[in-house]
Amino acid sequence: MNARTKRLSGWAGMLAALLVCVFGGWSYAQARGDDTLAYAKARDAAIADGRKHLARLNSMDGRSASSVRAGLAAWLGASTGPLHDRLESTRKKDTVALTDDGATARGKVTDAALTALDRRAGTAAMIATVDVEVTPRTGKGGTERKRFEATLARTGGGWKIKALDAIPVGSGG
Repeated sequence: MNARTKRLSGWAGMLAALLVCVFGGWSYAQARGDDTLAYAKARDAAIADGRKHLARLNSMDGRSASSVRAGLAAWLGASTGPLHDRLESTRKKDTVALTDDGATARGKVTDAALTALDRRAGTAAMIATVDVEVTPRTGKGGTERKRFEATLARTGGGWKIKALDAIPVGSGG
């Protein structure tokens, strides 16, 4: 290989590297401004928060009044809007009833999906299946499978549950 060929090969290699860098930068800029990416991030945040809060709303430690109060506070932290207002209005009555019952429940979301997401309005709809392990004060406990449809609202603290409806397990759909 002569000196001229070596120089041309060097320039061709540098040009190819420059083109790869330019294309990589352009692709990155396109992806950062892509509305699809922003939608995916909002979807992921909504489903993650929805799963966490739904599990929280299906969990309660009824062994003592202080643990029931902490559980109800967690329920309020997981909710917003009409659901939050309803939980707040029944808080005193629920504290007594749950403490008297003494049962402990631990909810685990086994499957969930968003059925709607409106980023502009800050709303989403989610369906989920929850296994709730119930341990009564006396006797043998068990696990119940529940299905829910939840409406989520974006708040300053992330996505929270605004409305929650139980779906019968045997229903079609």
